[in-house]
Amino acid sequence: MNISISVKQLGKKHPILQEKSITLDTSDSIVTVRTFLELIVKHQIELFLASSFEWEDEDTIHLPKENYLPILTDTGKVGFGALYNHNKIDLVTAQENAILAFEDGLYAVFYGEDQLETLTEEIDFSQNKSITFIRLTFLAGSYW
Repeated sequence: MNISISVKQLGKKHPILQEKSITLDTSDSIVTVRTFLELIVKHQIELFLASSFEWEDEDTIHLPKENYLPILTDTGKVGFGALYNHNKIDLVTAQENAILAFEDGLYAVFYGEDQLETLTEEIDFSQNKSITFIRLTFLAGSYW
């Protein structure tokens, strides 16, 4: 199922990720917020594992080839694929962390103009609304 996602952060003019279309591994047109978050995490882990280098593929001299630099600059971020953390990602733990962060209010999820507030709410993807994740940051300070 194809959906459109954008990621924003409060206080920033431009979104972190603007209207990206992704395909989720589900055939259901109605899913709960919990299932949706689990599918998003699974999709992102698959993307990360597909793009990351293995130990023997590490670029030690960090010199891009001639055709590599324009591709990186088109994406908006130039990096040379160096991975400093080679730990394996546990899918279940990552999904639990995403759900806990949602419950704790670290990010908000909107389906069109409607905020999804509980994990049991249902999302009807047949309406073709975009999904927006808003990363919330808390103010630091102390009480007098």
